[in-house]
Amino acid sequence: MLLVISAPSGAGKTTIAKEVLRQFPSFRFSVSATTRKKRPGEVDGKDYFFLSREEFERLLSEDGLVEHEEIYSEYYGTPKSEIDKAVTMGENVVFDVDVKGALSIKEKYPEAVLVFIRPPSVEALRERLKGRGSENAEQVERRLARVPMELEKGKLFDYIVVNNKLERAVKEVFDIVSMYSSKGDSGKELLNGTETN
Repeated sequence: MLLVISAPSGAGKTTIAKEVLRQFPSFRFSVSATTRKKRPGEVDGKDYFFLSREEFERLLSEDGLVEHEEIYSEYYGTPKSEIDKAVTMGENVVFDVDVKGALSIKEKYPEAVLVFIRPPSVEALRERLKGRGSENAEQVERRLARVPMELEKGKLFDYIVVNNKLERAVKEVFDIVSMYSSKGDSGKELLNGTETN
């Protein structure tokens, strides 16, 4: 299973992805590449591959990325080797990517299952972004400016989970994973395109 979790920044996608990895040991995390600086506690090769701009652009020129985007003047992308290795070995993989990246993965790997984590409101998202303290006021506003586009693209995902309450959102994502684990692709017929909240 290629499980792609996406959301506006601050909506909880990384937390939920980590809970999936904790609950389902057969899954591994697809490590994305980025040119942004490490945040406190992040580990190179585990949270991201932290690359220089030159290294990232070289990877890009070698067609080494399935998807990439420049966000807030920093590059983000998914190394093709990560997905190809998973597909070849039949592994279950969790991706934590932005909405455009998620749709790019789906285009190249139709079997991927896309889950969009939607915040209860833009105001709630603003409070979460301020509360985590990793961005200044200008950066918070830049992230919020992307939200309308992200919400619109989120409608194209296989599932939409509204993160009103983290524990409930986590359980809904667990239910999606469990359904695919027990029913295979046939599970898609049950909840494809539905919104859970």
